[in-house]
Amino acid sequence: MLVQEDTIAAIATPKGVGGIGIIRISGPKAEEIGHRLFKPQKCSFPLQSHHLYYGNIVSLDTGAILDEALLSIMRKPHSYTGEDTIEINCHGGPIVLEAVLHEAVKAGSRLAEPGEFTKRAYLNGRLDLAQAEAVIDLIMAQSNRGLSLALSHLKGNVSQKVHSLRSSLIEILAHLETLIDFTEEDINISPSSELADAVQHIIDDIEEILATYSEGKTVRDGLSIIITGKPNVGKSSLLNRLLGEKRAIITPIPGTTRDFIEEALLIKGIPVKLIDTAGIREVKDQIEAEGIKLVWEKISSADIVIILLDGSTRITEEDLEVIEKNKGKEIILAVNKSDLPSQIQDNDLGMTVSGVDPIWISAKYGDGIPQLTEKIYELAVGNKRTTESDVVLSNLRHKVAFEKARDLLTVAYNTILQGLSPELAAFDIKESLEHLGDIIGETTNEDVLDRIFSTFCIGK
Repeated sequence: MLVQEDTIAAIATPKGVGGIGIIRISGPKAEEIGHRLFKPQKCSFPLQSHHLYYGNIVSLDTGAILDEALLSIMRKPHSYTGEDTIEINCHGGPIVLEAVLHEAVKAGSRLAEPGEFTKRAYLNGRLDLAQAEAVIDLIMAQSNRGLSLALSHLKGNVSQKVHSLRSSLIEILAHLETLIDFTEEDINISPSSELADAVQHIIDDIEEILATYSEGKTVRDGLSIIITGKPNVGKSSLLNRLLGEKRAIITPIPGTTRDFIEEALLIKGIPVKLIDTAGIREVKDQIEAEGIKLVWEKISSADIVIILLDGSTRITEEDLEVIEKNKGKEIILAVNKSDLPSQIQDNDLGMTVSGVDPIWISAKYGDGIPQLTEKIYELAVGNKRTTESDVVLSNLRHKVAFEKARDLLTVAYNTILQGLSPELAAFDIKESLEHLGDIIGETTNEDVLDRIFSTFCIGK
């Protein structure tokens, strides 16, 4: 265990008013600080580890009672951080919590940095780096699927796979080192083809993991979907229909929506940020011009663009402009007002956007909406999960490390297959081991660690 010389303290519950608020204190002076601040009602120190005690929190200077509280002690190494830790359960008012935290600092602790409790858990071997990163994913999960994915990473799903890959690579490296050290000796070593096959098997495993990133990223971070089209095609009606409530104002007057409206929803477990925008047309005034400028800015950063057409009228130049400017993006072509006589044929649409099948909907009555949501899900993850890997990748840092390891192993594979010096292949395999080690924190430098944990909230 890495011994930390100082003791840290923080409010571990969210800001605001609540029934309960928790002060977390971790480090060598944690129990001493608890002893100074907490006066148990029916017992005396030393208190038992992993028990909850009722009493009062008192001022160090005056002895005045600051709050009734519950205190628990978790002695090392059986705590979240691996250090002596206490948690004070106070009433959840911000004034109370700040007062207790102030006394904890006076008693010998310092304010914790963002993520410092989890960083100590990592440094003390309670979690590896991939598991530590899963903690913030668990906190920030936007859906049940995101929660399940983060929990699997916290339980070591990614870490176990990395350890397995590294173990296999170390075996291959041992064979290569044997070739380097005993090239002139009569010893039994694997033929180059067998070593190359073993490396290729690991490359294939990494490729399977990388193929899950699109799905994992979507489940973790969600999608940004923008609804665009000319004025009065039913964009706001579609937003309301997908949300299941009236969120946007609907009128027959073109240009009703000047600004954009963002709302969050889940589509088959995928977090979605749905954006309704101003209709794109020749502007009538400066305000509308600014609204349309915002539309194009939002479109440029959207994951999926729903281009909405009015099926009860012929295709216009405004429709064609919207379609043309979105070519190359992930688009869904939706034709609204299917409840009215159609003035557009599928052939007309085929000539404007090749390879994109239109979906006919009625935002007013709900026709075609299930097909639209299914298409959104398909574009999000349905057609991108091409493997049955037991690991779903969601962290960009992990993805980059896996890619670097794969690229180095590909070079090593070719080196072995061509019968070149085993030292060359061994060098690339050692480098790939370094990159895989970065994922779980075995080879990660301090700057990277600081950057990772700085994204955490204070108190975790």
